[in-house]
Amino acid sequence: MTGTADTSERIAKFLARAGVASRREVERMIEDGRIKVDGKTLDTPAFKVTGTEVIEVDGKRIDPPAATKLWRYHKPDGLVTTHADPEGRETVFDAIPKDIGRVISIGRLDLTSEGLLLLTNDGALARALELPSTGWTRRYRARAFGSISESALKILRAGVTVEGLKYGPMEVEVERETGSNIWLEIGIREGKNREVRKALDAVGLRVNRLIRIAYGPFQLGQLEKGEIKSVPSRVLHDQCGHLIEMGETPTGQAIAKPRTPSRPPRKAPGRPGAKPGQRAMGGPGQPGLPKREVDDSLIEDARKGRPLDAKSTRARRDKDGKPTAKAAPRPSGPGSSRTAGQPGGARSDAPRTGGPRGDGPRTGGPRTGGPRTGAPRTGGPRTGGPRNGGSGPGGPRKPGGRS
Repeated sequence: MTGTADTSERIAKFLARAGVASRREVERMIEDGRIKVDGKTLDTPAFKVTGTEVIEVDGKRIDPPAATKLWRYHKPDGLVTTHADPEGRETVFDAIPKDIGRVISIGRLDLTSEGLLLLTNDGALARALELPSTGWTRRYRARAFGSISESALKILRAGVTVEGLKYGPMEVEVERETGSNIWLEIGIREGKNREVRKALDAVGLRVNRLIRIAYGPFQLGQLEKGEIKSVPSRVLHDQCGHLIEMGETPTGQAIAKPRTPSRPPRKAPGRPGAKPGQRAMGGPGQPGLPKREVDDSLIEDARKGRPLDAKSTRARRDKDGKPTAKAAPRPSGPGSSRTAGQPGGARSDAPRTGGPRGDGPRTGGPRTGGPRTGAPRTGGPRTGGPRNGGSGPGGPRKPGGRS
């Protein structure tokens, strides 16, 4: 019998996706006895639900998670970013419209801070976007009393420790100075409690206004104070789809971006044992390259730049194709030339001569050569006339071209 897929999930995860609170906060609610399932108070966060149960938080029934949504909200100063304030101060969630349903904030802004605050109905998404490992930069404009030196900027950019707490490197740029105040643009990646204020205070600056202008790819833009706007689902999927599967699975678990496998580098063909970059001379696995054998003298010729032609190769083989004895070494060195009866000696200024070509070996006779006409060579003497338009055996040359 084939079993059905398990669609249940822990109650903390379910309520986080429903926008009640983060998983840790839900676990604390369970410890305080504030959550009931089908009329029974829960005493363990390991309890699993499928969404068909009647789930209550503080006596209020919670609906199953809806499709994930995200809002941009311009928080004014004077509001607390919490669902319930023990001192009775007005909260962000008291100020936003009630028709958007229950939402939670992604990160916080303190009482006197203002600017962009992201809100969502998905607790799992909120948790993912708050993690420093996500790599999103929070950007602020800060107005502070005092002035800042270059050494203080270097301290902030390297990371500062305040009261034993280490704050990560900050992106700090000076915008302008107005009287006794200075405006800075600051980027941070961790978002610890009152991080910007404490870090600037450590270098002698007292912040009197703090505005968050961006959270990752989402900008404050032209939002008026107290205004809230929904992020289009297409933009939400493009920016956050790699962090969480939104509304497509019952668990809403995080999903990583698939990586495109890299193509392995192509290896150049070569014979076994060949050095890198050395071309193959032929052998198995290399069609079209005939296998051939050469003796040591031919290899030496090739190393010294002498031509390696088929006739000289055949001269060193017998009729069975086996290599014959090595031929006499060719003279080498500057100014050397081989002529008839002179294996080695100084180069002569006399015209180079040679006998008629035949099928037999060269005899060293005088070389003749007439003009190239396409007919077989006749063996006439080479005259070596001037190349600048003078007359020769082939007639005068036309200036500037080939005849």
